[in-house]
Amino acid sequence: MKHTYDYKIGIISDTHGLIRKSVVKSFNDVDLIVHAGDIGNPEVLEALQAIAKVYPVRGNVDGSKWCNNLPFTDVVQVGQVYLYALHDLNALDLDPVAAGFNVVISGHSHIPKIEEQNGVLFLNPGSAGPRRFKYPISIAFLYINGTAIEAEIVELKG
Repeated sequence: MKHTYDYKIGIISDTHGLIRKSVVKSFNDVDLIVHAGDIGNPEVLEALQAIAKVYPVRGNVDGSKWCNNLPFTDVVQVGQVYLYALHDLNALDLDPVAAGFNVVISGHSHIPKIEEQNGVLFLNPGSAGPRRFKYPISIAFLYINGTAIEAEIVELKG
């Protein structure tokens, strides 16, 4: 899939302490990374920060001291586009349309999903950590060109 874009954003979630070589390779040309929680350990963030600036949010397994400074939600502006990140979409306590967000990024379910509601793109990259149940190992990309946004989910090999 060929994309024209001003920004390419790597989206990852539910690493649970595992940073795969395939993730590092896939993210080699991103402008920034959003981690939607359940990071697992600080080494995951260090590995991602070696690639690009990382905007992480805290997930339900991120309870240790090392993540005390991680926010539960974050707002990331990329050009003219506003991203809202949180771990569990069920905890969304605002109206993204009224708040002016273009994309809501979440994780938690381990199920990759792209859905549009009322002009807002909802994106869950799935899980990039240890395989759970029969869910795929996956990440996602956002391609931003002005105010145009495309999302893509990429399944990784084991």
